[in-house]
Amino acid sequence: MPATATALPDVLAGPLLRRMEPGRLVLWLVASRALRLQLWLRPDDQAPQLHALDDHCRQLPLGRHAVLHLIDLPLQQPLPQDVRIAYDLQIVEDAGTRGLADWAPHLLYPGAEHADFVLRSRLDHLLHGSCRKPHHHATDGLLCADRLLADQTQASQCPALLLMSGDQVYVDDVAGPMLCAIHQLIARLGLFDETLEGAVVEDSQALYADPVGYYRRAELLPALKSNQTLRDKFFGGVEKPIFTSSNADNHLVTFAEMIAMYLLVWSPVPWTLIEEDQPPLDALRQQRYAAERACIDAFRRQLGQVARVFAHLPTLMIFDDHDVTDDWNLSARWEQTAYGHPFSKRIIGNALLAYLLCQGWGNNPDVFEQPLEAFAEMLQQRQDNHLQAEMQDSLIDQLLHFERWDYVLPTTPALLVLDTRTRRWRSEGHLSKPSGLMDWEALCDFQQALLDHPACIIVSPAPMFGVKLIEGIQKLFTYAGHPLLVDAENWMAHRGAASVMLNIFRHSRTPGDFVILSGDVHYSFVYRVSIRHKRASPTIWQITSSGIKNEFPPRLLDWFDRLNRWLYAPWSPLNWLTKRRRMRVTPLIPDRSRSGERLWNGAGLGQVFFDEQGRPRRILQLNADGSPPVAFVAEREERQPREIAARS
Repeated sequence: MPATATALPDVLAGPLLRRMEPGRLVLWLVASRALRLQLWLRPDDQAPQLHALDDHCRQLPLGRHAVLHLIDLPLQQPLPQDVRIAYDLQIVEDAGTRGLADWAPHLLYPGAEHADFVLRSRLDHLLHGSCRKPHHHATDGLLCADRLLADQTQASQCPALLLMSGDQVYVDDVAGPMLCAIHQLIARLGLFDETLEGAVVEDSQALYADPVGYYRRAELLPALKSNQTLRDKFFGGVEKPIFTSSNADNHLVTFAEMIAMYLLVWSPVPWTLIEEDQPPLDALRQQRYAAERACIDAFRRQLGQVARVFAHLPTLMIFDDHDVTDDWNLSARWEQTAYGHPFSKRIIGNALLAYLLCQGWGNNPDVFEQPLEAFAEMLQQRQDNHLQAEMQDSLIDQLLHFERWDYVLPTTPALLVLDTRTRRWRSEGHLSKPSGLMDWEALCDFQQALLDHPACIIVSPAPMFGVKLIEGIQKLFTYAGHPLLVDAENWMAHRGAASVMLNIFRHSRTPGDFVILSGDVHYSFVYRVSIRHKRASPTIWQITSSGIKNEFPPRLLDWFDRLNRWLYAPWSPLNWLTKRRRMRVTPLIPDRSRSGERLWNGAGLGQVFFDEQGRPRRILQLNADGSPPVAFVAEREERQPREIAARS
C-alpha cells in the first residue's frame, strides 16, 4: 500500500556517485524535504573523516515534497587511490544522525555495514552502455554491474567508471503503466505545474486529467494543417520500416513528467508511494497496457540492485536523442519545425532542463552555475505551484544555446565525452538532409583537446565507425528524401563532418591509440581501425555496446550482418565508395559467434580492460540474462578453439 501523506520517506532517489576525484566528491540525491546532511568517509587503514555538507549542498525544490540535493564537496586532503573508501551519507536531526543502513538498506551489499567506492589512479577498467528502455522485455543490463560489484573483493578489480553513453531515459517512448505511475507520483509529491501554449489543454493539470493523455497525445495539438508535421513527429507513432517503430503517443510533455520519470527509473522508493490505477482505455489499448505492465513490473523489481550500483560506482553520462526526443536535431528542417512551435519547443526544453538537473550537472558541475541560478530564480517567482511561464521559456532558450554539455576528464588515459546533439553541422543548402554530428568549430575544439596525448578514450554516442551496409541503407533513404524513416544519424552521413573527423585521426600530434566507446544502435561490435599507406598510423578501436535494456530485431540483424560481410568483404569494390576508404577496418569476432557473425545482439553492458599504454587488452560484452560474457577476439583467435574442438 502507498505511504500516507505524513509518512513520505526522507530520500526518494540516490545517492548517485557522479564525478568522483581524490580532491572532489560529487553526489546527486532527491529527498521529500530539505535535509541537513553530512558525509562520513573511512579509507582503508585510515581514521574516519566527517564532512558537514551545509555549504556544499545546493537544494532546489522540484515540488511541494521533492527537493533536489546537488552535493559538491571539495577536499583539502585528497583521498587515497586504488583502495576501498567506506562512506555513509547521514541525515542530521535533533535526535541524532541516521545513515544509509537506516534510510536505504537496499543500497548495501549483504554483510556490509557501509557503502563504498574506489578512486582508480588509472582508467584501466571501464563499464559502458546505452539505451535503457524500461518496457523492453529484456533483463536490465545494469544488473551485470551489480553482479560484478558483489563478487569483487579487491579494490584493484573494481571498474574505474560506469559510462552511460545515451538514452538513459526514453521520454519519447513511454509505456502506459509507466505514464500512469508518473502521474500518480506527480500528485503524490506535488511536483510543479506549468502552463502550456500551443496545445488544446491550458496547463499540466488539464493534460493529466484529459482522456487523450494516454496513447493519444497527438490530439494535444489543434487540428490545424500547420501542426500536422509536429503531430506526426512528436506523437504520431510513425512506422519505421527498416529499424524499429517510434511509439511516441505517450511522449512526456511537462517538466514534472520528466522529473518523475527519472525518479522511477533510478530508484525503487517512489514505486512504494503509488498504487496503480489503470486509466480508462478502449479494448485494444487495454491489451497493449497489459502487455507493457508485465515488462514494467519486472523492471521495478530490479531497481533495488540498480540503485545499489549507482551508490557504489562513479557514473558519468551524456545524452543521445531519446533523453530529449527521437531524432533530436536530425536536420536543419527538423530544427526549424520543432523550435518554431511553442508546444514542441517546451517539450524539448523541459527534457533538456531535466537532463541538466539529473544528468548533466554531475558530469561537470563547474560549467552549469549560470543555468542553475536561472532555474533557482524561476522557482522563486513561481505562483502557487505553477512555474512562471515567461521565465521557463527564457531558461529553455538559454539551454538550447548552451554549448558546454561535453566534458573532459584529466585522467590517464584522457577521457573525452562528446556532445553530438546540440552543436551540429547543418546542411543549410539542403535543409532536410541529416546534419553532421558536430560542427566545424566543435570538431576543432575536439582536436585541440586531443593534442599531445599518447592515448585517449572518446565517448561518442553514435559509433564513428559503424556498419557499412546499414549506413548505406540510411544514405539511400536520405537521397529519397526520407531520413527520418531510418534514423539517418551517423558520422558518415555529412561529408564535411566526416572529412574533418577522419583528418583528426591523421594529424601527427593526435594520440597513437584511440578507443571510441559508443552505443545508440541496439547491438554490439568491435572494430580495429588503422590508416592505409601510413607508416606511423594510429590504432583506433571502435567499441560499441548497446543496449542496456534494448535489442535489435534478431532476424533483421542476422540478415544485415550476413549481407554486410558479403557486400563489404575486404576484396569488395564497394569499400572504395565509402568515405572511410583510406581507413583499414578489421572487425573483431564475438567468441560465441556461430558462423562468423560480427554483431552481437543482447541486452547488457560493455566491459573494457586497458593496458598501461591505454590500449584495450580485453573487450567483453556482459549479458543481462546471466549467460557467460562474450569476448571480442581477432578472427584467428576465434578460429583456434574451433580447430582444437574439430580435432578432438
